[in-house]
Amino acid sequence: MPAPSDLGAVVRAAGLRVTRPRVAVLAAVHDHPHASTESIIAAARRRLPDVSSQAVYGILGALTDAGLVRRIQPMGSLARYEARTGDNHHHLVCRSCGDVVDVDCAVGDAPCLTASDDAGYAIDEAEVIYWGRCPTCSRRPTTPPFPDRSAAQRGTP
Repeated sequence: MPAPSDLGAVVRAAGLRVTRPRVAVLAAVHDHPHASTESIIAAARRRLPDVSSQAVYGILGALTDAGLVRRIQPMGSLARYEARTGDNHHHLVCRSCGDVVDVDCAVGDAPCLTASDDAGYAIDEAEVIYWGRCPTCSRRPTTPPFPDRSAAQRGTP
């Protein structure tokens, strides 16, 4: 992660005008990987109390378009943002608490980019989400807020 003092240069290098709200939002995303928009708004307001929710939404869109942040949205979850961009990593999502962690692409020659039929596409990224229960949730019984699609895929309730 760039030093907070370097975030303005990162924004400028991406072709965006450097503003205090943009730097505050980018810092919030760097400091809170996989955070929801509401969490990023709260974190940005700790740095810049007067930043509006609407401004943060717009800034997240601009930073995503510029490739400085990545937007992910696991099924059944709110959109989340991360600063880890430019690689083909994936995510583990806990069905119980919703925690999200990064996981690197499978080992070898980009096997996660090898589709059984590429339909003529030049594939440059694969989005894989692994679902399960995190170590903390695995140790206690809970009702998951995220659907267990494995039962639905088997045709059982």
